[in-house]
Amino acid sequence: MDTRKVQQTGGSTYVISLPKQWANKTGIKAGSSLYLHPQEDGTLLINPTNIASQPTKINVDVTGISGDSLTRTIIAAYLSGYDIIQINSKRILAEQKKIIRQVCYKLMGPEIIEETSKSVVIQDLLNPQEISIKKGIKRMFLIANSMHIDAVKALKTKDLDLAIDVIQRDDEVDRLFLLISKQFKSVLRRGSLLGSSDISIDEYHDYRMAAAPLERIADHAQKIANITVEIEYTIPEKTFDIIEEASSTSRYIVENAVTSLFNSDVKLANEVINKVETHKDQLRNLNKLLLKIDSPLPAVALRSVVDSIDRTGEYGSNIAEVAINSSMNP
Repeated sequence: MDTRKVQQTGGSTYVISLPKQWANKTGIKAGSSLYLHPQEDGTLLINPTNIASQPTKINVDVTGISGDSLTRTIIAAYLSGYDIIQINSKRILAEQKKIIRQVCYKLMGPEIIEETSKSVVIQDLLNPQEISIKKGIKRMFLIANSMHIDAVKALKTKDLDLAIDVIQRDDEVDRLFLLISKQFKSVLRRGSLLGSSDISIDEYHDYRMAAAPLERIADHAQKIANITVEIEYTIPEKTFDIIEEASSTSRYIVENAVTSLFNSDVKLANEVINKVETHKDQLRNLNKLLLKIDSPLPAVALRSVVDSIDRTGEYGSNIAEVAINSSMNP
């Protein structure tokens, strides 16, 4: 690590010299412009070029790649932060183009701007500052929470249309989760998100840690909705009252965990974690009740519902733990 003494010129300007080896490597000469990015933690990033105006591009050869492998390849390029993804092959098959379009729909920002028989060009048109990581987490929570409420309601009322709506909403949570993951990788590489200095790397890490359980909470709401579509069974009112009670406790855990994260409320976070133990007693009693169901298929399906409610509470506890860890950030 090089050290430089700060000098003062003109009575009000502070000056430091640049390491010559670094200047030669990056092509800096007298008169060159440098771009400074102040960080929330007091550090200062210095770039020889304005990285905000330099779009990054990757060429991906998809010859012989199809199905889930193609999906994963495109998502990996997206998460790596490339502004332009050019997909090439001697001939891009119709099935490959279909997958490419489906992936673009699942991602936030990428649009196909050019398409030929041999290449497809995808450009990310989203300004990363349009959706901050805090806004993304809040949006994920609101959608996942509403999904859980509606999934349980659909199960009770046998509302297939509402259940299908819950299933479709999971795509929006996935899109937000991938966007947050992409932003976090950008922060790791550059030290900050371009144009933003109001949040530290530590905070980015904590919010990214909270995004994963929120994505899983949405998955479990979708799972309950899928059971609603598949099951043909009238749930006894007494049984469903206990299911709703357990569901309400899970939502309480998640809602207060997210609140503790945004407010750095350690006391509330610990209360949330302690609530999980009480929740376990509810679920054990519910599982005992389900054992009395004579028909095996509904019994198995409802056990799966209880498991998803249980997992939802556990993921809320995970978010509360992130909140406690986050409160210790310098």
